[in-house]
Amino acid sequence: MVHELGTVGMVCPFPLIEAQKKMSTLENGEELKIDFDCTQATEAIPNWAAEEGYPVTNYEQLDDASWTITVQKA
Repeated sequence: MVHELGTVGMVCPFPLIEAQKKMSTLENGEELKIDFDCTQATEAIPNWAAEEGYPVTNYEQLDDASWTITVQKA
């Protein structure tokens, strides 16, 4: 199951903080799709996922200033 978290318009570090909060409610194997537009999160979210051992199943730039990343809870 994929849960969506829209953080477009939030300034850093709030996309990461919201992702951490939401991920804590998910079951192992579920995924969290995070849409964001703050450049710091392009490094902060993947780094957090790596530190937690969460696989990144999708990561793409949508346009000049927005991205989407999908992280799986492991």
